[in-house]
Amino acid sequence: MTLYIDPPDWPGHGLLWSHLVSDVSFDELHAFAASIGCPPRAFDRDHYDVPAERYARAVRGGACEVGSKELVRRLTAAGLRRPKGRPAPG
Repeated sequence: MTLYIDPPDWPGHGLLWSHLVSDVSFDELHAFAASIGCPPRAFDRDHYDVPAERYARAVRGGACEVGSKELVRRLTAAGLRRPKGRPAPG
């Protein structure tokens, strides 16, 4: 299991957010996100938006802390990146 989370530096809705990704599969990502209490609606194309209050729980659960650029690099290298404006594969 390889999951990555960036620091909760992204503002929105009065909170700070992190992004949680997998470099293995979306199935792995969905299962892990559920295990740390992220609702399905927090999934956005290729990542979960994780509020700062759940960051430590994600790290304790096994997510590796990386910077935002590294997170995108790993997601892209895994072939799981789904940028805005492009349809999902399949």
